[in-house]
Amino acid sequence: MKLIRKDIEKDNAGQVTLVPDEAEDMWHTYNLLQVGDSLQASTIRKVQTESATGSVGSTRVRTILTICVENIDFDSQACQLRVKGINIQENQYVKMGAYHTIELELNRKFTLAKKEWDSVVLERIEQACDPAFSADVAAVIMQEGLAHICLVTSSMTLLRAKIETNIPRKRQGSCSQHEKALEKFYEQVMQGIIRHINFDVVKVVLVASPGFVREQFCEFLFLRAVKQDLKTILENRGKFIQVHSSSGHKHSLTEVLCDPAVTARLADTKAAAEIKALGDFYKMLQHEPDRAFYGIKHVERANEALAVDTLLVTDELFRHQDVATRSRYVRLVDNVKENGGTVRIESANRRCSNFTLSGSGSIGG
Repeated sequence: MKLIRKDIEKDNAGQVTLVPDEAEDMWHTYNLLQVGDSLQASTIRKVQTESATGSVGSTRVRTILTICVENIDFDSQACQLRVKGINIQENQYVKMGAYHTIELELNRKFTLAKKEWDSVVLERIEQACDPAFSADVAAVIMQEGLAHICLVTSSMTLLRAKIETNIPRKRQGSCSQHEKALEKFYEQVMQGIIRHINFDVVKVVLVASPGFVREQFCEFLFLRAVKQDLKTILENRGKFIQVHSSSGHKHSLTEVLCDPAVTARLADTKAAAEIKALGDFYKMLQHEPDRAFYGIKHVERANEALAVDTLLVTDELFRHQDVATRSRYVRLVDNVKENGGTVRIESANRRCSNFTLSGSGSIGG
């Protein structure tokens, strides 16, 4: 994400102009947008025209609209963001008060204006615009005939490729069809890794599967890399880690990331901090329940007693439509920081289990 302009007044009202560079930026934008905000962006509008003879036609024109946000729709799989609202600025193609849906696009700037920019939203902008928050963990979740190549960022899991092919069963006395299909499948997965994983950024590549599929694939991958002199694969061989998963479906990535052995290997990556913090909380809840707090009321009381060392809170709470409720969570986050505590805003797009808000007075103190 690129920050083009930032104009925030003393009363915290103002606007920012941003350019989304990659798919994850749409997730950040989704968390920045709230009902009642003003959004200005380039969009396509269908306009009716009437000729001199009276015939009516329609054309699609690109124009810049400013709408008051009423509805926000985010597709987490395709990372597409559609924002619906009413036009609030004069435009030659769209009447004032007319409804329009803007689909935000990569590499096209937009301007977002708010009556009040709170600390959580401003911090997300800083995070989104910091290149250090790029994906540094990749994962290949696979089984025979199915593979998902994912990038694990500090905010979400991005599906980069899905490879699905039919693998014939082994027949008595003949395995050639099975082996040929499997080799072709492995070749497709290898090409997907080369195409979608940037080894200059990625520190770890998790290869997960049930059974022996991961071992067979890695053997194929490195032998093929030697034969074809694929230096990218050979130079980064040490980054590949083989781990067990229950299936080759994308949801199996959750269990892989929660595996203690994997967590240890991900210690110096961005995604690891979120995984470790949640793991520490559940461990404390199991062994020392009196030192762990969850639920907004209990955490607020712990904060009043200066007993919160680490606060875990999901980002979906800051998208609450009720201003008072949203402000309550923002105020809690600010108070914990002022009292010297650590705040981790967990992504609702990727978490090991469902929870709303939790705090601990003892992941540390």
